[in-house]
Amino acid sequence: MATNKDAFRDYLLLEKKYSSHTVTAYCNDIASFELFNTIHFDQENIEQVNYSQIRTWIVSLVDDDISNTSVNRKIASLKAFYKFLLKTKQIEVSPLLKHKALKTPKLLQIPFSEKELEDALSHVQNPVGFEEIRNKLIVDLFYTTGMRRTELIHLKVVNVNLSGGTVKVLGKRNKERILPVLPIIINQFSLYLKERSSVLSIVDGDYFFLTKKGLKLNDSFVYRLINSYFSAVSEKVKKSPHILRHTFATHLLNNGADLNSVKELLGHSSLASTQIYTHSSLTELKKVYEDAHPRNQK
Repeated sequence: MATNKDAFRDYLLLEKKYSSHTVTAYCNDIASFELFNTIHFDQENIEQVNYSQIRTWIVSLVDDDISNTSVNRKIASLKAFYKFLLKTKQIEVSPLLKHKALKTPKLLQIPFSEKELEDALSHVQNPVGFEEIRNKLIVDLFYTTGMRRTELIHLKVVNVNLSGGTVKVLGKRNKERILPVLPIIINQFSLYLKERSSVLSIVDGDYFFLTKKGLKLNDSFVYRLINSYFSAVSEKVKKSPHILRHTFATHLLNNGADLNSVKELLGHSSLASTQIYTHSSLTELKKVYEDAHPRNQK
């Protein structure tokens, strides 16, 4: 007989269309609370808990040096579970109805400057061989399309349209979107595909980007690649695919792109998500300030 947790998992996968990774994270958080509740309150049925019990769990997480951001994510999983129980009339009131999220510091995501991009890519102006050509293309594709890491990893060969100059990516909640690609990237696509065909043993042939062993890329490989490219040219703490996505959006907005267009390119469901990119870089802000202020000595 299916449990509420089984039904909740199906709901997230089939109705909400969350990725399997997200669903697993939600279910792990719920299982963690269930175990805590069993040990500390001798109660296995978390459908009937009160907020005091949840608060005790929150305190224990904080005492274990779990960050407020991580605690909030775990509580978000519980909220989703109790919202599902409300929807299916398993409960009448959520125990988290009046819960307020823990305060978290706002982390400033500083994009790469245009010079940093140029410097990073200048080391491989004329890449040679499968790996160099692939790696440069990955960096360029992140910067010129703003796609997410998982979207790049799961990009399929059939979704790269060389003649049309577009790629089709599968974003969050399985939402597809078509991204325009610059002519310089199309040329790199052609060069990469030629080298790709020389890979001796292709295992994951449906996927566009492969390792030299013919396997689909993974998250850590892509992160290490971006980090290595920018470590020599940037002193920023974070040097990740997400910062390249952030850089893409910031540079477009700095050069006159409108917010709605950037929203569509990024695949955001609302403008609120895109508005975090509207701040100018510190360098750009300083330049505008110095150029505009009447007291600045020319």
